[in-house]
Amino acid sequence: MCRSIKTLRVLDVPAEPDEVRAAALQYVRKVSGYRRPAPANELAFNAAVDEIADASRRLLDAVTATHPARHPAMRSA
Repeated sequence: MCRSIKTLRVLDVPAEPDEVRAAALQYVRKVSGYRRPAPANELAFNAAVDEIADASRRLLDAVTATHPARHPAMRSA
């Protein structure tokens, strides 16, 4: 669906909070079809971004790497 969303889990390099929020914002924009919501929808839009960012952070904190990184630069490191 969103092929341009950046992979945030790269071995032992934690994603920055602003990266997680940016990915959540991009996801909500894609799902909702809004680049910027109307004032009447802004509260729901921002709440969705916050919830997805929180869920993404929990996921990133919980998963462990079980295979080599896909990123070529990380394989050679």
